[in-house]
This record gives sequence, C-alpha cells and structure tokens, in this order.
Amino acid sequence: GVLWAVCTLCFAIIQVVILVQPSWIGTVDPRSPQLGPPLPSGTMGLFEVCMESDWPVPDCRGGLSTLSPLPSFQSVAVLVGVSLWAVWTTVLCLSLFRFCSAATVYKICAWLQLTAGFCLALACLLFPDSWESPEMRALCGDSVSSFSPGNCSVHWAYILAILGVLDYAILATLAFVLANRQDALLQKKKSGFVC
Repeated sequence: GVLWAVCTLCFAIIQVVILVQPSWIGTVDPRSPQLGPPLPSGTMGLFEVCMESDWPVPDCRGGLSTLSPLPSFQSVAVLVGVSLWAVWTTVLCLSLFRFCSAATVYKICAWLQLTAGFCLALACLLFPDSWESPEMRALCGDSVSSFSPGNCSVHWAYILAILGVLDYAILATLAFVLANRQDALLQKKKSGFVC
C-alpha cells in the first residue's frame, strides 16, 4: 500500500513535467549536408515552441503562464490537464485513509487513476493527428502531415506520456487488488477469523 502511494505521488509530479515541458517533439539533427537554406532547430510542447538561437538559451514563444496552449494542441492540452487533475485528486484522496475504509479509498483512487490514464492515452493518440499545423510546419518543414513529423521526431516528454498510460494502468490495477484485499480482511474481521 505504501509503495503504491509513493508511486502515485511520484507520477503526479511527473505528470506536471509532461504538461509543461516543451519537449514533446523536436527537430532531427541532420547528419548530411543539405542544399538550400538551413532548417530551423528546436523543440515544441503543448504550450510553447522553442527555437535554437545564437544565445545559449533557446528563443521560446508561448508558455504555461498565459494558460493558452498552442491552437493545434488545445484538445491534447485539455486532456493532459484533466489527467493531471485526476492524478492530483488521487494524491489528495490519500488523506482519506484516516477517515474512511481503506478499501473504499483504494477504489476511489483506482477509478481516478483509470480516468487519468484514459485521458492521457487519448492525448497521446490525438497529439500526432494535430501535427499538421502552422507551428509544426515552421519547425519541421513542409513535409509535415498528420502522423508524419517531417524533419522532426518525438522527444522525451511524449515518450514519458506514453509510459504514463502504462503506469496508470498498473497503479489502477494495483489499487483494485489492494481494495479487494482490504475487503477480504474486513470480512474476516467481521466473522472473527482474524489471526
């Protein structure tokens, strides 16, 4: 139970990183010389586009401070936001162990984690469909289309989101198992067969 709670808290923090990082997609480092003007280099997240510049710090446009995602990624950002809300609600529900039956708390948390996983899975599926946008064309070239990133590739934040879906499935399953175990222990206590 404690390991499940710690993993839930850790992934809640990772979920914040998934939402705010501008590293969902980025340009591919070309190894061969190209003809014509050089292609831009940078990364893109749900809220901002960061282009490499001559300065050590990339030139970023947009950001979480405006609370307005890039237009083509609005639905993805909303789904990741709902997932974030569900996982942080799960973390807050951990305080209910003091006041409610452990089995009930585990079941509530499991359903919240399933909701978070479902929303994150939908976001991961919709993200590549949103690639045909002006921001993507500016960063990745004109060969960009839905599910074809052109001169770009997926970066670590998107991969972390995909792994998050698997993590939510595991955590929700574990929460249901723990809830059933608590129910079985409660029934044994009522029957008087507790060691």
